Amino acid sequence: MERRTIGAGALGVGAVGLGCMPMNWAYSGSRQHGEHSLRTVHAALDAGSSLLDTADMYGPFTNELLLGRVLKERRAEAFVSTKCGLLVGDQHIVANGRPGYVKRACHASLRRLQTDTIDLYQLHRADPEVPVEETWGAMAELVTAGKVRALGMCAVGARAGRRAGQRAGARTGLYDATIRQLERVQQVFPVTAVQAELSVWSPEALESLLPWCAARGVGLLAAMPLGNGFLTGTLTPGQGFEPDDLRARHPRFTAEMMAANQPLVVGLRRVAERHGATPAQVALAWVLGQGPQVVPVPGAKRDRWARENAEAAGLRLTAGDWAELAALPPAQGSWD
Repeated sequence: MERRTIGAGALGVGAVGLGCMPMNWAYSGSRQHGEHSLRTVHAALDAGSSLLDTADMYGPFTNELLLGRVLKERRAEAFVSTKCGLLVGDQHIVANGRPGYVKRACHASLRRLQTDTIDLYQLHRADPEVPVEETWGAMAELVTAGKVRALGMCAVGARAGRRAGQRAGARTGLYDATIRQLERVQQVFPVTAVQAELSVWSPEALESLLPWCAARGVGLLAAMPLGNGFLTGTLTPGQGFEPDDLRARHPRFTAEMMAANQPLVVGLRRVAERHGATPAQVALAWVLGQGPQVVPVPGAKRDRWARENAEAAGLRLTAGDWAELAALPPAQGSWD
């Protein structure tokens, strides 16, 4: 499989990663099964999706424990990415960027993942009560200690600025807060990767964040490249979601908005049919086409989806395909 370079650290990873969050967090609990998830991770590695992306808050903790069962056998095949900085409480999530906590969180993640080193350690969210330089400095000390190979940051601040019916170019400044944070921490220790949402229906990162990364040799991990499942074409407007599923409270997943955004799925399916592919594979090929440092990290709960996602790396879109996808209507509905 094609390999991609993540950031200044020249860390090679498979063209398509595996987002492990849905296995234990945020999506329908009744569909989360440990053995299915284990098979999914194994299938992803078999297919060349070496990047496994998780966080200590997923579960919380159970996602890392699950990955640890796989890594115990196949650590050499995996590029392990996890995150710190968020604490999950009863009905709330709070940031904690205190240096002492960050170091304890890393050691705990290492134990759960059953590994000696984390390839990419990401700051999930900056703590508003702690200067981000202090948090980043503690993370840098983990690199010096050999516990972590490289550092990354998750982007914030895009959704609040979106307005229905606007193209990415009309929504300027959406990643300004993230870029300011990145500029600050770069003075402390190099940023290797930034994780931000990027998909056909959420292209905002193309406006300023991806150019910032490309100019500095920083990789971009494209989160939610399948639009939380919508771009796969497998969701039906009005189908409903389980109460613990984040989409049950998501403005873009109301029956009205899912129906309004069907033209996006229709367009993806039309391109997919010409290639003997699936809408999901076309959506991932679109993300891959945004630059050599971009690695989509789609979530998956089943092994067949992990294999399908990995195969998207072999899909080559034509100039006509790109023109058709560029002409698709912008997604409707707020993300707030």
